[in-house]
Amino acid sequence: MATLVFLSVNRTAQTTARRCFISHLKGSASAGDSHLSSLRSPSVRRWSSLSGTRCFTRGTGTRFVSHGAAGRAAPGRTRRGALAFTGAAAAAAAVAGFVANASHFQRAEMASMVPQVAEEEDGDILERCRGFMSPPVTDVSVLRERKGEMSTRMEMLIMETQAEFCRALEKVDGGTFKVDRWERNEGGGGISCVMQDGKVFEKAGVNVSVVFGNLTEEAARQMTSRGKVLKGKDGKLPFCAMGVSSVIHPKNPHVPTVHFNYRYFEIEEEDGSKQWWFGGGTDLTPVYIDKEDAFHFHSTLKEACDKHHSQYYPDFKKWCDRYFYIRHRGETRGIGGIFFDDLDSPSQEEVFSFVKSCARAVVPCYLPIVYKHLNDSFTAEEKDWQQVRRGRYVEFNLVYDRGVKFGLATPGSRIESILMSLPLTARWEYMHEPAKGTQEAEVLEVLRSPKEWV
Repeated sequence: MATLVFLSVNRTAQTTARRCFISHLKGSASAGDSHLSSLRSPSVRRWSSLSGTRCFTRGTGTRFVSHGAAGRAAPGRTRRGALAFTGAAAAAAAVAGFVANASHFQRAEMASMVPQVAEEEDGDILERCRGFMSPPVTDVSVLRERKGEMSTRMEMLIMETQAEFCRALEKVDGGTFKVDRWERNEGGGGISCVMQDGKVFEKAGVNVSVVFGNLTEEAARQMTSRGKVLKGKDGKLPFCAMGVSSVIHPKNPHVPTVHFNYRYFEIEEEDGSKQWWFGGGTDLTPVYIDKEDAFHFHSTLKEACDKHHSQYYPDFKKWCDRYFYIRHRGETRGIGGIFFDDLDSPSQEEVFSFVKSCARAVVPCYLPIVYKHLNDSFTAEEKDWQQVRRGRYVEFNLVYDRGVKFGLATPGSRIESILMSLPLTARWEYMHEPAKGTQEAEVLEVLRSPKEWV
């Protein structure tokens, strides 16, 4: 999981109409149904330092249709009706191009397909800030002064995304996030929102970070190894990095783990010019394979990508499968999603618009899956398998994830926030291999040979 605590960037679009989850579930009136109903009302949260006008988070809509029984039905397990989902990702201004996937760390080049009309971020900065989980990292007065700058627009985006996703998770779990603000002595800080030992989620974290300073030699080497040509002044490379990153570890092994992060990076070079780029993605790690879940998750992301170019989803899906690959195990971490990095063309506005569309897809691609499996029963053996799979998750994050590596190489980084991606519990069994023909063996088959889900 690219838990890039500094560099993740997600965003709730401003001009999109608010959407709601509409439940058409037939049958049992479960707790999950009541939670779905509650999503029809906009949730409001204020922070005490800003009183006055309320600021509502913007949701995204998903239509639920019952059509029979889902997937497998292991003995002793009751299953909720299978759900067909049609995600309606919010519209964004068009961006185009394609990605030339030349290598694992390739630069993604985006070429214009249609004219781009810049989307106005509506509302005063102060009014929008009232809906956040916490005051933004940068002082509100500074954000208002620099409203048109990309760094401000990105910070507002990641703050809104954090608030939207946290509230969606609180609705389904019934718990609340602990909001932890932190500062970095070298410059900047962040807001970590964590919920542990909830009803549904064993550990859920949604981090925002906005940091600046000078890149260390180690961090600069990591970037130049990916093809970046960086020319500092007197050995210094001033940088600014910001983003939102989230990892959700549910208690029930039939509710998959999800990860997303969207980020923006800016470096000032010797002559005063700036290099900038975006990166991010959303991916799913199920403990058991549910083909309907996989289709819903990938089709929602594809819909977001297709608004900009038909080649984005297939290219970024392949990139995701390559990136989240545990080489020493010969398997992917999960069933993928989309992943991209170093997007720096054709323009900031066009790439930013694309990132916004991806960010808007986070809630509708994941929350319907959570509600679908909310009341699934599970056995002790299934819980053990979940723990084994979590062990693989830990291995990838600590050995390969570039966000973790960058964070650990940067002075003043928040270690607790970097390692937020790790589950509370995991398991390593010596020479563990599931029996042939089992559901566990089916999972390994998929992870060893990634599939096309849409």
